[in-house]
Amino acid sequence: MYSSSRRSLIKTLATGSGLLLFSPNSLLAATRKKKDRLGVALVGLGYYSTDLLAPALQQTKHCYLAGIVTGTPSKAEDWKKKFNIPDKNIYNYQNFDQIANNPDIDVVYVVLPPSMHREYTIRAANAGKHVWCEKPMAMDEKECREMIDACKRNKRSLAIGYRLQHEPNTKAWRKMIADQSLGKVQSVNCAAAYRDNRTDHWKQKKEMGGGVLYDMGVYSIQGARMGTGMEPIAVASAITSTTRPEIYKNGLDETAVAKLEFPGGVFADIKTSFGENVNFLHIQCEKGLIKVEPYSAYNGQKITSPLGNIHHPYSVPMQQTLQMDDDAQSILKGKAMQVPGEEGLRDIRIVEAIYKSAASGQKQRL
Repeated sequence: MYSSSRRSLIKTLATGSGLLLFSPNSLLAATRKKKDRLGVALVGLGYYSTDLLAPALQQTKHCYLAGIVTGTPSKAEDWKKKFNIPDKNIYNYQNFDQIANNPDIDVVYVVLPPSMHREYTIRAANAGKHVWCEKPMAMDEKECREMIDACKRNKRSLAIGYRLQHEPNTKAWRKMIADQSLGKVQSVNCAAAYRDNRTDHWKQKKEMGGGVLYDMGVYSIQGARMGTGMEPIAVASAITSTTRPEIYKNGLDETAVAKLEFPGGVFADIKTSFGENVNFLHIQCEKGLIKVEPYSAYNGQKITSPLGNIHHPYSVPMQQTLQMDDDAQSILKGKAMQVPGEEGLRDIRIVEAIYKSAASGQKQRL
């Protein structure tokens, strides 16, 4: 949950920080000595940073928690003591751009509401820092492209936090699809949903990037894309709805269902919701069905198919540890990111098309 001070700060930032977006400052980064491990600064200290990313950074081999950015002084003090973070590596939203002068920090990990992803990705890139950005990447395709362009302009890497693409179970079933071990894919059915009983979180606020399609919906979209091994050519149909209009106001989606059309007459049915608990990916191939259940859990997936069962259980390293170590190694070795900004952009294009299809009742070409 975000505090009232965070919410008021967001309003201030939205109106007062636009001039900070385009101040290139990557000269220092280009002249720094090469490191063996990268220092990471987490921007936003909500649940995901506190319960998942910070613990994961205690397990990483190629990066470490070097700094934080928060608008809540009490959080800054708690994190300082818990993780032994020096004062010079602690920032707030007003002095964030000074991070450009800090050689301890190589990567800025943006863990804020989606409405703030564009701003802080661009500011971090202009400060000469590599950027990891949580999903969903941004509010629309235009913002995604601006984020990608800013990182390219500053010669910085950009990765999107799709943890599943880094974990072994996902890699196993994706290889089955790529190798056509069970023949060609005929159809996909994917659902990613949980019951969210909060009423005042950013996920229930449209202006902050709320609505289920942005949040859990990209998991279902990823399942359809990875499950078919193709990119969709159209949203054939879509419906958004809510059973709790007092929470999901003004048409904000609590539940979304859509049918995505892929080349060769392959279709994927996807569902996402904040109103129920369901989590699976079914991939129907010519020679049998691949079931991934659960599909997007934090503690690993279970895969059943005619080829046998696959389950890589783990808690150490965490999925987020694998993700951040992979991304850090890509930077250290000068390689392309496994999940670059372009991947996040593809999903946001589909999100926008689903909303258009739901509003019009018609197919939307991609």
